[in-house]
Amino acid sequence: MSASMEHADGQNIECATFAGGCFWCMVKPFDTWPGVVRIVSGYTGGDVPHPTYEQVCTGTTGHTEAVQIWYDPAVMSYEQLLDIFWRQIDPTDPGGQFYDRGSSYRTAIFYHTEAQRQAAEASKARLANSGRFRQPIVTEILPAGPFYEAEEYHQNFYQKQPEHYRRYRQASGRDRFIAEHWSPAEDR
Repeated sequence: MSASMEHADGQNIECATFAGGCFWCMVKPFDTWPGVVRIVSGYTGGDVPHPTYEQVCTGTTGHTEAVQIWYDPAVMSYEQLLDIFWRQIDPTDPGGQFYDRGSSYRTAIFYHTEAQRQAAEASKARLANSGRFRQPIVTEILPAGPFYEAEEYHQNFYQKQPEHYRRYRQASGRDRFIAEHWSPAEDR
């Protein structure tokens, strides 16, 4: 799929791709914002076509779990999506996210256009210079490549299995990290 498309009502829709550890935890934070049209969990960044969840979890395909966010740039800017993304991850951890370890859980911003690359680089630099984190920001900014939709049971997991999702997020340490590094007023 290209980085933009025309929606049924004629509006221009663009695509952003983010890897932030477990893709279950990366859908809900974006799902309630105006202008977000669709979010798809999947795999990207690897060299095996159409990988399965089991293959990706082995860490041998090169893929990372990611989300593609289709949004209306007239309502939600790419820069706003970047701000939401940073608030969901530990950008200083090169080995995964929270208790999900390994390359399939690394963080990355996959840009679809030169404008997205520039916005991502500027956003990363602002975060690095903010003094919010003591360690370097290691989240990579990479060109988008093939994106493979994850199996249906992974899509919108927080809605399908709300109790499992809540327990997973809490036990992983993600919510604790977010609470320690971001104030609730900064979330919206």
